[in-house]
Amino acid sequence: MNVKVLAAIAAAALLLVGCRTVPIHNVKDAPVNVPAGQTATLATVEQAIVRAGNGLGWQMKVEKPGLIVGTLNLRTHTAVVDIPFTTTTFSIIYKSSVNLEQKGDTIHSNYNGWVQNLDQAIRRQLLS
Repeated sequence: MNVKVLAAIAAAALLLVGCRTVPIHNVKDAPVNVPAGQTATLATVEQAIVRAGNGLGWQMKVEKPGLIVGTLNLRTHTAVVDIPFTTTTFSIIYKSSVNLEQKGDTIHSNYNGWVQNLDQAIRRQLLS
């Protein structure tokens, strides 16, 4: 095979591996679990979500009671999520993105990892 053909095949393979898209992962109505003997309030749930997001590099903006918008900027990529919450549940719902190859219900696979990390961090903060 000619060197140019091998280079073209290698470049195409890298593009396919680097651009893996998957279904968008949303967290819907996850339970708010707090330590035994404590009661969740809207304020304590809000504080836990903000602490969790900030700890992972998300910019958390309280839009109104019961709704936070989280924005994560990494290099040239941006992910924005709505985080509606009550004293009993919270959700993390895709809102928008930049440079994450979102098309319909699919997005770059890194996005789902970021959302899963945020979900786990919120659950840890609620229990602390």
